[in-house]
Amino acid sequence: MKKSYLLPILAGLLISLPLFAGETSVGSKSPPMGWNSWNWHGKKDINETVVRETIDAMVEHGLRDAGYDIVVIDGGWRGTELGPNGELTVHAERFPNGIKPLAEYAHEHGMKLGLHTVPGTHDCGGDAVGGYGHEEVHVAQFAKWGIDFVKLDRCQFKEVDGWNEPLIEEVYRNWARLMSESGHPMMLSISAYEYRDWYGEISAMARTTLDIVARGKGGAVFERETPTHNHISVMRVADLNNPHAAEAGDGYWNDPDMLVTGEQGLTDAQQEAHFALWCVMSSPLMLGNDPREMTEFELDLITNAVAIGINQDPTEQGRRIAKSGAAEVWVKNLEGNRLAVLLLSRATEKMAEIQFDASAMLKGVKFRITDVFEKFATDSDGLLDVELGPQSAKFFLVEGR
Repeated sequence: MKKSYLLPILAGLLISLPLFAGETSVGSKSPPMGWNSWNWHGKKDINETVVRETIDAMVEHGLRDAGYDIVVIDGGWRGTELGPNGELTVHAERFPNGIKPLAEYAHEHGMKLGLHTVPGTHDCGGDAVGGYGHEEVHVAQFAKWGIDFVKLDRCQFKEVDGWNEPLIEEVYRNWARLMSESGHPMMLSISAYEYRDWYGEISAMARTTLDIVARGKGGAVFERETPTHNHISVMRVADLNNPHAAEAGDGYWNDPDMLVTGEQGLTDAQQEAHFALWCVMSSPLMLGNDPREMTEFELDLITNAVAIGINQDPTEQGRRIAKSGAAEVWVKNLEGNRLAVLLLSRATEKMAEIQFDASAMLKGVKFRITDVFEKFATDSDGLLDVELGPQSAKFFLVEGR
């Protein structure tokens, strides 16, 4: 039997909430977009050939032109120890020609290059290659190489008292200061696994949650309450990111981790719901797939111009405004008397009916409603009434007239 969720219409919410996340010299007007190597290639399967081929594929398949213009090499590019002056070394087998030629290659193709690094004494795998005490040297290297984006991952301290909150803030603020003084523009991405209220003062984006489950951990999972090895499901990530919506904007964006679209364990319907959530939440859209090998469905999904436009609108981070059982309504106010509405079902078996009246949140008597994924538009009185299958969503752009 079909289960029906009738969600109350929440008039007056989220229409003009002020946002402030602090001044930052390394901010981004809209959520950053790009690709990160970690989900697909991990530490051992990334190399300079993969990076060059990925840049080529992103250009060829239209990802760059859709807005994905940052290529981030995550773990695996470094050597296993620092040089004699504390400098980072490059893995000789995986990157025999070094990093600078890859930055030049990215720039020649109208893209930016990013690197993963760690501010502690050791990296996440235990190698003594951290930046603690060598920050100036490492930032100078990145500037010399032409790096545009730095993912600073809160990994291990083994030779000091360990991470504590004052030290975490001190170290990250020091990195941000050195980057801003380097003479080369670099965007700072913080990966420290939970939200902190000073992130917006120094970074363009920062993680709010543990890692999302991806290919390297057995495949993505849409819904699971219990984490596996500190990795959590798509919906658990969304739940944890949602409370910090008011902090986003003004050059800073909450980061619920990389996208897990592609051949990583989700159904097509789950991928649509996942991508729509990241768009509504104004999340950085960092692909974790293999751009060299994409299905037609995946490419169409991640290059959907309306969805990306919703994501890139800097008005605010959207949020969940109603929940009844497994049914949820997420909305994002947009510029120009427009509203993004995501109707989502977390149910695992039963069908769900969801109704929502968007007219309560927009000016006008008639409304143009665009189905983002089905790619058609109709005029209506603003009432959305949908029937959803298990773990699926409908995504709408509503314009008041």
